[in-house]
Amino acid sequence: MHSKKILLVYTGGTIGMMQDLNSGDLKPLDFNQIVKYIPELSRFPVNIDAYTFPPIDSSNIAPDVWVNVAQLIFEKYNLYDGFVILHGTDTIAYTASALSFMLENLTKPVILTGSQLPIGVLRTDGKENIITAIQIAADTDSNEMPVIQEVAIYFEYKLFRGNRSIKFSANHFDAIQSPNFPPLAEAGIDIEYNYNVLYRSENKTLQLSKNLDNSIAVVHLFPGISVEMLEKQFSDIHCKALILRTFGSGNAPTDEKFLKWVENLIKRNIIVANVTQCLQGSVQMGKYETSKYLKELGVIGAGDMTFEASITKLMYLLGKYDDINKVKNLFVKNLRGERSE
Repeated sequence: MHSKKILLVYTGGTIGMMQDLNSGDLKPLDFNQIVKYIPELSRFPVNIDAYTFPPIDSSNIAPDVWVNVAQLIFEKYNLYDGFVILHGTDTIAYTASALSFMLENLTKPVILTGSQLPIGVLRTDGKENIITAIQIAADTDSNEMPVIQEVAIYFEYKLFRGNRSIKFSANHFDAIQSPNFPPLAEAGIDIEYNYNVLYRSENKTLQLSKNLDNSIAVVHLFPGISVEMLEKQFSDIHCKALILRTFGSGNAPTDEKFLKWVENLIKRNIIVANVTQCLQGSVQMGKYETSKYLKELGVIGAGDMTFEASITKLMYLLGKYDDINKVKNLFVKNLRGERSE
C-alpha cells in the first residue's frame, strides 16, 4: 500500500493553540511540525502537508472563508488522498454544511475536526481528534478507494456527516451531534464504518461552486411574537429568502395578521422556508392545521435538515440560480445526503 498524502488545513480555533511553558500564554502551533507535537502520527503510513490560513475565531467565519477553503481543496484535489480541516467548534457545522454543497461530486474525504481544549493543554481532546481524523482521511477499502467520500466532522470518537451535524454542547467533549442521522463511523479499538449510510456521488468529476448569496433573513418564532414588529422590520428589507424557525413539526401561529405577513413576503418573491426549532425530528407541512396554512401559502419545508444545512443550502442555491422556482424545487430535494427523502 502506497503512503497516503493528507493535507492538513488550519483555519483557526481552539485546537490549533499551544500553551507557552514560560508565559502560560496560548499561541498558534506550527502545523508544518505537527509530528513534533503529535509523535504518534509518525507511525502512520501517511505523508502530511500543512496549509495554514490566517487564524480566525470561528465566530468570525463568513462565506468568504468557505470560498477560500473550498478553492484550496479544489486546487490541491489531485495532489492528496484526503483533507483534514482544523476548525473552531462554534461554527464547524456551518462550514461542513457549506463545503458539502460547494464541493460537488467528491470522491475523497474532507474531514473537519476541532477540540474543546487547546492541543497544548494536558487534558486536550484535540490530539485524539487530529490523529483519528487523519487516519479516517487516509483509510481505503479493499479496492483502494477512500472509505469516506464526503464532507464529515470527526469529534469525540464519532464521525458525522457534515451537513447533518450541529454543535450540541459548549462544555462537553462530545460537542458535536447528528440528531437525525446515524454516525458514519465510530472509533473504538478499531474504526467501525457504517457502510450502509456512506454517501457516494454518481458523477466523478469534482465541481466547485463559489458564488454564495447570503441575502437571507431568519425569524425565530416564539409565543407572543409581534406581527407589527415583523411588518416594520421587513417592510423595506432586501432579502431573497427567509427562514421561519417554527415549533415542533413545522407549526406556526394561525393568526390572520401573521399569515398575511407571510403571504406578502411570498408575493414579493421572497422564498419562505420552514425549519423546525427542534434539534430532532422533521418538518411535516400540513400534518397539523397550524402548518397547513403555511403550505397553502407556498412556504417550503426543510424536512429533517438542520438549521445549518438549511441556511447554507439556500446560500448555495441562491448563488447558483436566478429562478426562485428552481431554488424552491432543489431546496426540498436531497442533494448531498442532507435530508431524508
